[in-house]
Amino acid sequence: MSQREWIEKDFYKELGVSSDASADEIKKAYRKLARDLHPDANPGDTKAEERFKTVSEAHAVLSDPAKRKEYDEARRLFASGGFGPGAGYSTGGGGFGGGGFDINDLFGGGGGGAAGGDGGLGDLFGGLFNRGGGGRTTASRPHRGSDVETETTLEFREAAQGVTVPLRLTSRSACTTCHGSGAEPGTSPRVCPRCNGTGVVSRNQGAFGFSEPCDDCRGTGSIIDDPCADCHGNGVTNRTRTITVRVPSGVSDGQRIRLAGQGEAGLRGAPSGDLYVTVHVRPDKVFGRNNDDLTLVVPVSYGELVLGTTLSVPTLDGRVGVKVPAGTADGRILRVRGRGVPKRGGGAGDLLVTVKVTVPQKLDDPATEALQTYLEAEKASGFDPRAGWAGA
Repeated sequence: MSQREWIEKDFYKELGVSSDASADEIKKAYRKLARDLHPDANPGDTKAEERFKTVSEAHAVLSDPAKRKEYDEARRLFASGGFGPGAGYSTGGGGFGGGGFDINDLFGGGGGGAAGGDGGLGDLFGGLFNRGGGGRTTASRPHRGSDVETETTLEFREAAQGVTVPLRLTSRSACTTCHGSGAEPGTSPRVCPRCNGTGVVSRNQGAFGFSEPCDDCRGTGSIIDDPCADCHGNGVTNRTRTITVRVPSGVSDGQRIRLAGQGEAGLRGAPSGDLYVTVHVRPDKVFGRNNDDLTLVVPVSYGELVLGTTLSVPTLDGRVGVKVPAGTADGRILRVRGRGVPKRGGGAGDLLVTVKVTVPQKLDDPATEALQTYLEAEKASGFDPRAGWAGA
């Protein structure tokens, strides 16, 4: 895709958001579209697959603050008509098309700025605009693959202890026939003789030198005489692949994991993008979680709290005994150190056990008589549960 084609794409429209949408709004819109359009949810639907790729491309640009800023600035410039067929170059005072600003400042080539500095619009357009004669022509750069996003859902204990999961992805990957070179096996690309491998050719217009992508090599700097039959010389193909991902212990719900180099393949052997996996964690019937600590509510009887006992409670990897001291209050939290969620740097959080009295709904006669005897003895001892209570 050429620079112009890239800029003329309306990524905001693809995601169904406004141009001033927040990062959260862009993320939310992408997730909904990705779920609806994912090839796994639409087997055999080529239109949904193409739409999924377009949405993924839009999100890769708009979710990156730096890429989004460059994209927005470039679209504003092109929308103004400054680069249209009728745009002219003013040779006096640094003006451009009568707009009253210095074209060299705009593209990072002015004496007052960082000449040829990275990160400006000159970098975005690949250094296509330079001062006439003495300007430096920037060689074409490899097109890094786009980042890819996907999601996975884990059980609570898998997330806490770590797990290896398979992920099925449909994206651009290096062609297995030519190994990403774009050339038929046994052959190699050659340097473009017209641009000498720079990917651009220059011509003069007024006081400025104008550089544009080389037509012979389409701006790549190399020519493939025998294109690979499977990828048609691109070096990448769309295919579905399954990769195995190791999710580290202690991952939390909504956490985003980056896997470097596992995104879309770059064109003709350029670096691949990254894969970002958003993890969702299902709630557990027994455990809760507070950062690296596990929480657990254990039912106990009134007698166990009064007299004390030892409880056998579950952990992530077995069971552990927890001593309940005599006279423990209902709702007290007992801490078992080192039996919580494993930490990345080693060790683990704690297990926090909350004891909660369970009141029997029905007692037989002997139990009722024993309880009545206890209440009378309790009253005779002078114990008053409401002593000091403001409502007494």
